[in-house]
Amino acid sequence: MGRIRPIFSTDQQLTYFIPNRLTGSHGLSIAGLDTLADWGCRLVITCDNGSTDLSEICYAGRLGMDVIVTDHHTLPSDRPPVIAIINPRYFPAEHPLAQLSGVAVAYKLIEALYETLPEVAPQPLENLLDLVAIGLIADLVKLTGDCRYLAQRGIEQLQKNRGDQAPRPGISKLLELCRKSGDRPTDISFGLGPRINAISRMQGDARFCVELLTSQDKIRCHQLAIETELANARRKVLQRDVIRQAKAKLAQLDLSTTSVIVLADAQWSVGILGLVAGQIAQDQGRPTIILSLEVAEPETGQTPSGQTPSGQTQPLLARLDHASPSVPLARGSARSVNQIDLYQLVQQQANLLRSFGGHPFAAGLSLPVENIPLFTESINRQLRQQELTTGVSTGAMIQSDLVIEVADLCKDEGKALFSELRLLEPCGMGNPVPKLLIQNCWFIKTWHKKIKASQGDQDGYIKTEFELCDDSSDRSFPGIWWGHYKDEIPSGRCDAIVELDFNSYEDHKRKMRFEIRLIAVRPQQTEKSLDTEPSTAWILDWRAGQAAIATDAVLKMTECPSSWTELQAWMHQAIQTQRKLAIAYPPPQNEPPIEIWQQLIGIAKYLSRTGKTATRTQICEKLGVGDRALQVGLQSLIQMGFSVHCSDARVAMAHEAINSKSSSHALDLESDRWVTPFLAAVEEEQFYRRYFYEVPLEMLRSAARQLIRS
Repeated sequence: MGRIRPIFSTDQQLTYFIPNRLTGSHGLSIAGLDTLADWGCRLVITCDNGSTDLSEICYAGRLGMDVIVTDHHTLPSDRPPVIAIINPRYFPAEHPLAQLSGVAVAYKLIEALYETLPEVAPQPLENLLDLVAIGLIADLVKLTGDCRYLAQRGIEQLQKNRGDQAPRPGISKLLELCRKSGDRPTDISFGLGPRINAISRMQGDARFCVELLTSQDKIRCHQLAIETELANARRKVLQRDVIRQAKAKLAQLDLSTTSVIVLADAQWSVGILGLVAGQIAQDQGRPTIILSLEVAEPETGQTPSGQTPSGQTQPLLARLDHASPSVPLARGSARSVNQIDLYQLVQQQANLLRSFGGHPFAAGLSLPVENIPLFTESINRQLRQQELTTGVSTGAMIQSDLVIEVADLCKDEGKALFSELRLLEPCGMGNPVPKLLIQNCWFIKTWHKKIKASQGDQDGYIKTEFELCDDSSDRSFPGIWWGHYKDEIPSGRCDAIVELDFNSYEDHKRKMRFEIRLIAVRPQQTEKSLDTEPSTAWILDWRAGQAAIATDAVLKMTECPSSWTELQAWMHQAIQTQRKLAIAYPPPQNEPPIEIWQQLIGIAKYLSRTGKTATRTQICEKLGVGDRALQVGLQSLIQMGFSVHCSDARVAMAHEAINSKSSSHALDLESDRWVTPFLAAVEEEQFYRRYFYEVPLEMLRSAARQLIRS
């Protein structure tokens, strides 16, 4: 607990409570409210949370505490029992305040307080705007409308925190440590923000950050800033290690069939998962969810990461309403790209989650470990369906905003162009830094080195420095590429996408300078390289009717595939036999999944009653499903008490209650408990069949090109 300057009468005290990031909830919690009750609190004001914490709000009322919610997240269906709820989502989308973030909403409450009680205001209202700017830019919110205005005003206030007379000694020391002046949004996003957040990411407890940002004690602020800098150095090392491990897992995924990346590990620290998700999302051009897994208690018979003792992922996935508090949970963070509304994607999977919250660009969530495979399949299916509807697919594609030449950069050492681009600031979410395309250029003086994050850091970060040239100028322009070696830069002419920035670092080798930050590079596309692109004319589209072609030269695909793996198997066969592949399947006739389940129950009863067997192929054809859905269905039957034996591709079943009519009826009722995983598997296959029937031919040919390259 901490105390801040009182603005009420002497018998009232304003305090703050920040939940532990690593062990507690991000919003209201029963444990947190119990703590506040022990402190004697009578009024709770939330910041950036609380709109949907209905049970916790009711609990606060039973403890005798009033609640005011300031938030910008999803609204509850009914107004919660609070004194006030201040949430811009109540405004129509076109309202100028509709996009306010959590910190901006809290500021609006203080603004109203100042207007109502001007005689007790401890300081001018604009003095708070530097804190507002830090919150806006560090929280990945859209810098448009009033948020943009508040960020602009806040950066003006932030610049005053320099020198001995700085109004906030803690911020002044942080700016000194990160060698920033506070006059640009990047001073927050790359300087102040990561350092302030590092405390909670590494230690969980971020209460002393309030003291760091508000205290007037210079000696104390100096001490806290040093601790913050050390925590940030440790954060960098941990983040780098987790990213390395995550990329190793990423290499095992088939990205051609992955729209949303979901990675999980029991060893990953919860505090840095959002940073890792953000970096991978930017690198891969796909929404990314990074999860840390709880280890199951030994007496449950489970092993870490939702695996059976044999190491195989458990096939049956629990619904939330069946999960008990002792079920191991996965907790993590999600980050989005390309204007994809990540919050809506996650919200659609609410039945598989324990909790979630966030906004379109970032979200946090928790779910039972055993639900991760179904969650991964379901959220990927949902985004693929959106891609099919909109015609826009995910992928690491970067678009440029302006085509320039090296001569434009060299004019006045980069200052002229930088001054023009700076008029667009503050840049951030909704108003990204301009991407500059330089074509037909080449690199010289490339070299890389390691930057140590802290003392004892053996690996360090890699950065490559270079100078860029093109035919427009006889001069070169300096630049840097973080996280890459010089060998990754093309040796010949190429096209590059860069951002122009101002490097405020000084050392004994060079003075402060303008430089470009390399974002992406590719060898220049020539006619020769285009001619070498693998041809996919052998993929024929006969979905609208067969074309006149010799059938012995064509491999005809007459049934919709239910997965990319199945489609790739057909492509492999066509390549190996040197035949064309005709996509000749008719529109899928998908029965309601619940009716397919009832057919499976009927088959199980028949085989149990007669003692006969059937092949897996016969059952799949009868149900109109693939082998994976059948496997999930058989697992569901086992959970219902059926004995299922598979031998030489034949299936035999038995159940003691089948011959009793009353018991058979009870079995039908019990089947409802186990139907969910099978229905989800059938829906997944049916989605794929609809997708592969409607997907444009060019997307199928693109998948074939990737297959040829691999």
